[in-house]
Amino acid sequence: MTTPSATAKYFRISAWILLSLLAIIVGLYPSLYFILGEKFGLLRSKPPALLSNTLWRIGFYAHIIPGGIALLTGWLQFSRRLRERKVQWHRQLGKVYVIAAIVSSLAGFCIGFTATGGPIAQTGFIGLAIVWFTTTLLAYTTVRQGNTTQHEQLMIYSYAACLAAVTLRLWLPLLVYELHYFIIAYRVVAWLCWVPNLFVAWLIVRRLPRNITYSSRITD
Repeated sequence: MTTPSATAKYFRISAWILLSLLAIIVGLYPSLYFILGEKFGLLRSKPPALLSNTLWRIGFYAHIIPGGIALLTGWLQFSRRLRERKVQWHRQLGKVYVIAAIVSSLAGFCIGFTATGGPIAQTGFIGLAIVWFTTTLLAYTTVRQGNTTQHEQLMIYSYAACLAAVTLRLWLPLLVYELHYFIIAYRVVAWLCWVPNLFVAWLIVRRLPRNITYSSRITD
């Protein structure tokens, strides 16, 4: 007979595996733009005038490429084995995530003003960019100060925002199917892809130990 603790353990492992697979798949997604060309994905909904704008194209690729890197590296940071047994690897990988997340969020903020769906969708994606940038930057500054507990909490929120790239692609087909209009679905998903993620992150953070421990300042 399976005990409740064993069931919870299996659930956590299954959720971890699913999260990892989705992060890897969506993290590699930007490479398809180079393989299949630009008549692919969300670019199909963009007007030709925007696609021919050099600054917008720079912002777009500065968003999706580092965003993919953040997805590919971020989930590994939550491995306790990696944090405890390979501290230097954890730190170096963390630096890669922070740089990628900050670049991607700043670019996302800029191109958010031209998001498909008008002000509702634009406000949603701009809000996501602000949350992702802020939580990532604070996560970095707190660990530099030696506050590892708050760093862990902020990283959970940061990666929850990063996972909006995954949840957007899960929600959008369902919303288009139910609502029958892409624009309406896109306005909804601009908020639905990240606000529930932050709520789940809040639930996870609530279960973490309350005590805040301070280690020596990280200088490397």
